[in-house]
Amino acid sequence: MPSNQTPLGALPARFRRQRVLIVGCGDVGLRTAGQLGAPKTQRVRLMALTSSPERVRLLRACGITPLQGNLDDVASLKRLAGIAHRVIHLAPPPTDRRGESERDPRSLALVRALRLRTPPQALVYGSTTGVYGDCGGHRVDETRTVNPHTPRAQRRVDAENLMRFLGRSGVRVSVLRIPGIYAPDREGGTPRERLLKGTPVLVAKEDVYTNHIHANDLARACAAALWRGKPQRVVNVTDDTDLKMGDYFDLAASLYGLPKPPRISRHDANTALPLMLLSFMSESRRLDNTRMKRELKIRLHYPHVRDGLSPQGALFSGAR
Repeated sequence: MPSNQTPLGALPARFRRQRVLIVGCGDVGLRTAGQLGAPKTQRVRLMALTSSPERVRLLRACGITPLQGNLDDVASLKRLAGIAHRVIHLAPPPTDRRGESERDPRSLALVRALRLRTPPQALVYGSTTGVYGDCGGHRVDETRTVNPHTPRAQRRVDAENLMRFLGRSGVRVSVLRIPGIYAPDREGGTPRERLLKGTPVLVAKEDVYTNHIHANDLARACAAALWRGKPQRVVNVTDDTDLKMGDYFDLAASLYGLPKPPRISRHDANTALPLMLLSFMSESRRLDNTRMKRELKIRLHYPHVRDGLSPQGALFSGAR
């Protein structure tokens, strides 16, 4: 296989396409593959790391070459060295059973594998806006210092630092900080199930601001960052919605014709709700997406959650 740094014009036609590797090719990865042209235009040759034999057929049907490997098995990743011009890393860190680990061994294993030979030209990493921690409802841009409050967010900070380390090898790294992902055609991608359960939200005076991005707009941002992202750059990938969490669920209830969720105090929530949900209710921030629009040239298809959750928006959600 030719080096990923070889001038494409000097290669046979079958090698002239840019080779893109997707690590963590779940729902968003498949949507991103669709944005990159598979399987119609063949602008790029798409590959995806998978540890599931059952997923091989699906990947091939989407025009993606499956590569057997597992981020938890370092030896299986050696084949990734020098294989791609560009990499999209969407795999989450492992969940620590004790909830205490602040490291992401999966990202470490990937970085080491990519450095075994000539590293890729560009890498896009899908992080989380949870790295900012609680911002008291203030507007947050990418210059804000990270302040992770949970081991889950700390592992993401560790992964971001590993990507920056890879950037020292000449890789153009883009870190996309991603909030809550939704889409009607995504498993668990709408608030409908939670509304049907009647899960309460906080009273207005104690509520927190929350942020969202439609899965299709996120896929477009991932694809754009591969070519347009600036070196070692962080980008908030979020829509224009400015809503508190309770108002978001009230809006969804109105769109679906369902009862609005009950409102409870934070004191009562501490005993009535699971810890994971409480962690999301403990952080309030409003993300600024100016850099995403200016540098990645993203014009949101779903600028407000109303656009993506409404019945009309759902009709077009499958168009990737």
